[in-house]
Amino acid sequence: MSTAICIKVFIVEDSPPIRDHLVEMLHELPGVCVVGFAESPAEAIAGIQRTSPDCVVLDYQLIGGTAVDVLRGLHPLSPATTYLVLTNHPIPQYRRVCLEAGASRFFDKSLEFGKVRDVVANLDPLPH
Repeated sequence: MSTAICIKVFIVEDSPPIRDHLVEMLHELPGVCVVGFAESPAEAIAGIQRTSPDCVVLDYQLIGGTAVDVLRGLHPLSPATTYLVLTNHPIPQYRRVCLEAGASRFFDKSLEFGKVRDVVANLDPLPH
């Protein structure tokens, strides 16, 4: 990854401490820019459409819906975007539905939080 080009990341997380931790973790990566935040599916869809990120980090359980609502609303419009679901609910059915709806990866917050950083660190920016 070239540090001259920004990898744009949008965070969809309704817990301020977790959101802050994600921002802190991602800001440590050279060439990564957090371009927006949302707490609900509707806010996420509007913000993601406005910012055209390379990667979206989605909490599974959101205010007024789930990551699946966001994935179903956006993945067909932007299939090249990397969608990472990060959850406290690592239930196999949730994983399956998220992956079928377009998630690239599905991570358990308690065991795999740092893997989000690893995936983002290895992304290439999308042509915009």
